[in-house]
Amino acid sequence: MRIRWFGQSAFSLEHDGTTVFIDPFGDMSGAAARGLQFDYAPIEDVSAQLLLVTHEHGDHNGVDAIGGDPKVIRSTAGTFDDVVAIASEHDDVAGTKRGPNTIFSFELGGARICHLGDFGQPALRPEQRAAIGDVDVLFVPIGGGPTIGGAPAAELVRELAPRLVVPMHYRTSAVNFLDPPDEFLAALGADAQRLEGSELVAEEHSGVVLPAPPV
Repeated sequence: MRIRWFGQSAFSLEHDGTTVFIDPFGDMSGAAARGLQFDYAPIEDVSAQLLLVTHEHGDHNGVDAIGGDPKVIRSTAGTFDDVVAIASEHDDVAGTKRGPNTIFSFELGGARICHLGDFGQPALRPEQRAAIGDVDVLFVPIGGGPTIGGAPAAELVRELAPRLVVPMHYRTSAVNFLDPPDEFLAALGADAQRLEGSELVAEEHSGVVLPAPPV
């Protein structure tokens, strides 16, 4: 399975001609007026068969950027064939500050994938953990601010025990409003594989892998 990071929480996952895209960002030019840097390149010339949106914020719900007439599962909970969409919150006050967030769990290429979106709860509730099930590849936000930060993210990784961890939603040279990955890595007590490019083949890696920011 080939994974490509487009920045923030946007990933494409491709296996055997099937592409799943998660959390594409749209036009973020308005962020600068709020003092927010968002300099990831626009998502262009990308198509998918399945498009997943964890919540309705502009850096996660740019569905128009993805071509190919994909099936869209957007900001909802339920079971859709092999995709389990799990209700969660974008903050630690039951969603009253930043709203809902969907955790997606699904299978691709024989691996069980979990993308946590902008998970902001202090921890998973038992029923959420049960719905996620086993995890082979985990996409976890680590940059604090509107999501969990380093220590809670590290504890969540320990709980889910995936084979491969791909951190997301953290400070890079393209964004200035999140924390860098240092606190997460220190809390987890793990060295990260830092890649030179923004793509990786999942079967070739284990542990924590940081693709290069695609800027």
